[in-house]
Amino acid sequence: MKGARMGGMVCLAVLLVGSGVFAKESGALDFRKGFSGVASKATPAVVFIQVEKQVPAGNMYSFNNPFDLFGEDFAERFFGVPRQARPGQPDRRFPNRGRQPMYKQTGQGSGFIISKDGYILTNTHVVGDVDTITVRLADGREFKARRVGADPRTEVALIKIESEGNLPVLEIGSPEKLQIGEWVIAIGNPFGLKETLTVGVVSAKGRSNIGITDYEDFIQTDAAINPGNSGGPLLNIDGEVVGINTAIYSRSGGYMGIGFAVPIDMAMNIKDQLVANGKVTRGYVGVYLNPGEVTEEMAKSFGRSEAGGVLIAEVEKDGPADKAGLRSGDILTELNGAKIKDNTSFRNDVARIMPNKKAEVTLFREGKPKKVTLTVGTFPDDGTSAGPAGDSGDWAEKLGFQVQELTPDIARELGYEGANGVVVSEVDPASGAYERGLRPGMLITEVNRSEVKSQKDFEKAVGKRSGKSVLLRVKAREGTVFMNLPTSD
Repeated sequence: MKGARMGGMVCLAVLLVGSGVFAKESGALDFRKGFSGVASKATPAVVFIQVEKQVPAGNMYSFNNPFDLFGEDFAERFFGVPRQARPGQPDRRFPNRGRQPMYKQTGQGSGFIISKDGYILTNTHVVGDVDTITVRLADGREFKARRVGADPRTEVALIKIESEGNLPVLEIGSPEKLQIGEWVIAIGNPFGLKETLTVGVVSAKGRSNIGITDYEDFIQTDAAINPGNSGGPLLNIDGEVVGINTAIYSRSGGYMGIGFAVPIDMAMNIKDQLVANGKVTRGYVGVYLNPGEVTEEMAKSFGRSEAGGVLIAEVEKDGPADKAGLRSGDILTELNGAKIKDNTSFRNDVARIMPNKKAEVTLFREGKPKKVTLTVGTFPDDGTSAGPAGDSGDWAEKLGFQVQELTPDIARELGYEGANGVVVSEVDPASGAYERGLRPGMLITEVNRSEVKSQKDFEKAVGKRSGKSVLLRVKAREGTVFMNLPTSD
């Protein structure tokens, strides 16, 4: 991925006045040194993470670019798609059957040390279902790490190393104080290239409804983030960590200048719970919110003269809100004295409140403000997605591609041993899926953040889609990306 383009002398002049670490050290920015102050301060605490897992071995076809087609006879070899006969050629589709020896599969990512006693923050998908975790510091020291816990709903994971010597630690910054257009720096290990620094700006804050995680409040940046950067820090100009680099948004499978980082305050809340309890517990109040913003026009329909807040569409029977007297049609404007921005922020804020704690809600009902105190409940975190399943119908035609079950033979041929999902067997060259980088041989592991383990799972998830696009999590041998694919309906 390419880094963000800097705005020449004008932007540098603003940085000269706008201060940060450079102004603190010398009162002026040395053009030759650039962001070296941040690099020297933060890099020692950024770690290279290597994970290993034992999986069944098999003959795997070697390819350098997982986003290219695998050759003209790929579809026939792996999925039985007819092609012109080639007399005299043997059937090569599945030459390696039977029991296979085990081999060591490795993966790489980034992380950063947040405490002197060895706690390290990273992403869940970096240290997920693995056998061993090895952490290497910038000074060359190497440690075996243990996984303290992980929260797939935010993509935050916590690991720990034991060291008798001093460990470098990143200072924690404030995402709340970040401003749009402010410089940010990403440090990580993209493609195994250790201690790589890229620079960009804060493109947006509070990004949600993207479909990457269940609880979203992302910092968006154009600082280059590539495979291997996952779990690394996003830093402010003072070298303080403000986020965990987590994902990119792409139509092509490659970097397009849009990266997302989990705010560090959210990550630290998860960390504290994992250290104390080994798991994450979230609060809930039992209301279903009306989608979209509460516009001035809508607010007037409910007796309020100004826009803002969230509108209750339905109250869960016998839930915390129901017991406190909240009703459908109430517009909630404040939670514990803080203004409610939108549905996502309200959900995130409620989730941060520990169960059985009291919370005060300000609401408007029939044009009059009212304060209500309720007891926050425990979120029923069963890992499932609510909502009725729809009819998958002619999804293949609408999406422009077809899939097939990931059999053990296909998994061995493509190097997906130990993985779950469905394999892309065909892609229409005229489709939006092809335009955005989907190719035969890629492994689809999620649809709209629902895990996919079979073709039945895939069709069910596609049938539940809403809107005119489908978000896929797609895996190839050299990385995992999210693809937002349009449908033809």
